[in-house]
Amino acid sequence: MNAIETLLARRTPGHALEQAFYTDEAVYQADLEAIHYREWLFAIAACELEKAGSYVTHKVGEYRVIIVRGADGEIRAFHNTCRHRGSIICKAAKGHAPKLVCPYHQWTYELDGSLLWARDMGPEFDPTKHGLKTVHCRELAGLVYICLADEAPDFDTFANIARPYLEAHDLGNAKVAFESSIVENGNWKLVWENNRECYHCGGNHPSLCRTYPDDPSVTGIGEGGETPAHLQAHFDRCEAAGVASNFYLHDDGQFRVARMPLKEGAESYTMDGKAAVLRWLGRVPFADAGALLQFHYPTTWNHFLADHSIVFRVTPISATETEVTTKWLVHKDAVEGVDYDLKRLTEVWMATNDEDRRVVEDNQQGINSPSYTPGPYSPLQESGVLQFVEWYCAKLAERAAPATLAAE
Repeated sequence: MNAIETLLARRTPGHALEQAFYTDEAVYQADLEAIHYREWLFAIAACELEKAGSYVTHKVGEYRVIIVRGADGEIRAFHNTCRHRGSIICKAAKGHAPKLVCPYHQWTYELDGSLLWARDMGPEFDPTKHGLKTVHCRELAGLVYICLADEAPDFDTFANIARPYLEAHDLGNAKVAFESSIVENGNWKLVWENNRECYHCGGNHPSLCRTYPDDPSVTGIGEGGETPAHLQAHFDRCEAAGVASNFYLHDDGQFRVARMPLKEGAESYTMDGKAAVLRWLGRVPFADAGALLQFHYPTTWNHFLADHSIVFRVTPISATETEVTTKWLVHKDAVEGVDYDLKRLTEVWMATNDEDRRVVEDNQQGINSPSYTPGPYSPLQESGVLQFVEWYCAKLAERAAPATLAAE
């Protein structure tokens, strides 16, 4: 039995994970190899690539990726590595280029990745054999996902289930009103565990708690039994108006969609609970429809509201560092200062993200102590955390290669 298998085998059911899962470099590398290099990862909103030649770069572990809109309008992804001597091609986080040109020796690629020009390579050189290496890329209702694996797992099941929920939000007609990236000094799994419960909300999120209910049935996973009556009534009302809303958790636990109510009378994540944007993004028929809450492990949770949408991306940087990127999407024709005030739009989640950063970092520091012993989860408040941990452990057990832990 290898080190990862040993850690997994001695887990205590219903308890947090051992220290090594959150601190050990070998476990971090196993996470990358088994999960982040093999699963579909949320990358960007499609509206960020406004026209042909618009590109965004992204880094996952040791992989660097270019996501670009082609002349035909298609969004594609490529490894950001020149086929000549391996230099990165696009160095900016985002930009626009009619062609993709390596700055080292000016090898020039079309937007579809094919090699267009390479100087002085001799008569035997065949450019068709040196196009950029592709990365699996799919667009789903205005959201772009990539997969770094040679053979990508199924995406269609997720897409077919999530699409009816997402289509009401018309993300193809969105623009990014604001973007924030922060680095949390905590393991990526701690970021997710914190997200998957609101046990901590009352003591840590005064702004969010003005509108977001700390009801565990909203943040949880609908474990067993019937849907609570107040949630089913909300689902039924939205469904009757033609907006997909019913709770759905996939069998393998990787994704969930559900249109959850906010607190009574609340319309959006604002300090007064009223809509943040006058020109709505999407076709949700009433202001108090709540938020479509979608998560897809291992990289994204999202809140899609009647007036705007918020997408989050989780990217591990090291065993104890995680980047969390948040983007606020509004209608492409909404005018700042007229249809929305940027501070009012963003202040609740800007505060909440910073509060979550502190919570995660405090959690990491405590786990770093030699005295740390995994404690039990609350079956009422932390069912979502347990569900995430079970999904993670199952994936790691299925795919992890032998590893030697730093502590051994």
